[in-house]
Amino acid sequence: MADRQDGSLLVQLAQWGSAMGLEEAMQAVWADDFDPETASAQDLLVSRVLNWGETIGTLTKNGLIDTDLVLDWWWVAGVWARVGPAARALRDKQGVPELYENFEALAAKQSS
Repeated sequence: MADRQDGSLLVQLAQWGSAMGLEEAMQAVWADDFDPETASAQDLLVSRVLNWGETIGTLTKNGLIDTDLVLDWWWVAGVWARVGPAARALRDKQGVPELYENFEALAAKQSS
């Protein structure tokens, strides 16, 4: 169950997202001409979304913020659907299956 500390951390995450230019990155990811299948994790805006999502996934995985609160606040599964192909391509290229695994796992919780 979420508490005030979770709420405070959620606001801090929103502030960090704003400071890092997440709004611009999300606009790019949701643009009509964005193609999830050809997107690259090397793209700065895609990378920004992936890193932010992985951070939130790591916090929820380790119980540092309430998962249900995060899933109520952010459409993780929808965002992962847009940037996940780029993450998987980078995993394959680097041979590191753990890349962005916490973001993906959090998205799977929302879509199930």
